[in-house]
Amino acid sequence: MTQVKFLDMEPMHSSIKEEALRAIEGIYDSNWFILGERKHLFEEEFSAYCNASYVVGVGNGLDALHLILRGYGIGFGDEVIIPSNTFIATALAVSYTGAKPILVEPKRESYNIDPTRIENSVTNKTKAIIAVHLYGQPADMEPINEIAKKYDLKVIEDAAQAHGALYKGQKTGSISNAAGFSFYPGKNLGAFGDGGAVVTNDLELANKIRNLSNYGSNIKYHHEHKGINSRLDEIQAAILSIKLKHLDKWNEDRSRIANIYINNISNNDIILPYTAQDIKSVWHLFVIRSKFRDELKEYLFRHGIETLIHYPIPIHLQEAYKDLGYKKGDFPIAERLSEEILSLPIWYGMQEKQIEYIIDILNKWKPNR
Repeated sequence: MTQVKFLDMEPMHSSIKEEALRAIEGIYDSNWFILGERKHLFEEEFSAYCNASYVVGVGNGLDALHLILRGYGIGFGDEVIIPSNTFIATALAVSYTGAKPILVEPKRESYNIDPTRIENSVTNKTKAIIAVHLYGQPADMEPINEIAKKYDLKVIEDAAQAHGALYKGQKTGSISNAAGFSFYPGKNLGAFGDGGAVVTNDLELANKIRNLSNYGSNIKYHHEHKGINSRLDEIQAAILSIKLKHLDKWNEDRSRIANIYINNISNNDIILPYTAQDIKSVWHLFVIRSKFRDELKEYLFRHGIETLIHYPIPIHLQEAYKDLGYKKGDFPIAERLSEEILSLPIWYGMQEKQIEYIIDILNKWKPNR
């Protein structure tokens, strides 16, 4: 039986193995592991890639979002609008500041926050909107930015899954006040451990985040703020610099696979992902939907195909957020998606026979009605 992993990084990593090992050896020999040349070099490279002015490398994607909010002075008594359909890190970043996450439903087609629903959730406590580019597809930023301008709000991109994605020709990370990226190993641009970055054109914000992420200090033992320790280390920065040179090629391969799926999966009980004409997804995840999702997942498992669910429990139904006072039924779109979505394997280097096998198995599936 053909076995297809949900994610296999071997093809990607084997292509850069020698260069990566040389880089790690160089750092090993230098004995300089934190706040060194590699971090500064990657920050310059990634800012150029995103068409943005400044990048601050931090410990992970959650810290990136949290530090942006803190950098803008958002805290207790404030509200931040986020999608009801996202990974919990988006909400946690808000909670860490003491502010309250306000959930807004997504569009059914794109799974991203619905701009037409945002304005009804704006109050005099609202300070920012976090737009998540879920699964690698940019949120509809133009109306979001218009609403933010109307109410003097900050717009923050949660670009953890969207390295290199385009919205009307603009790179993610450059279409808001600031963006948070994750470099978790499984991302399109992933480190060999945790890592993250803040991307912005705001020099004042960049400087404050450098301070906050380094114990609130710009000069050793002089602390201006109650900061945290969240710094991209030299090894991760070096690996990211190497991978960044290949990112567009790797993203194009994901797009190739996604297009094959879209053009060849023809089962009426499966809903394929939608993409708007003015965006370019980087297909961090290829997410299908079915009313018989659990049955489909088990069927694929029996045929040697690994799948995952991103995400099985909406934020408002998580035990961690019961204090928000929501109940089942309060966000029906997010709840419906959580019951129907299923992520198929998609990764650089997938073989044609693996892709064809998945499509064949999907097209043969008939649910028990």
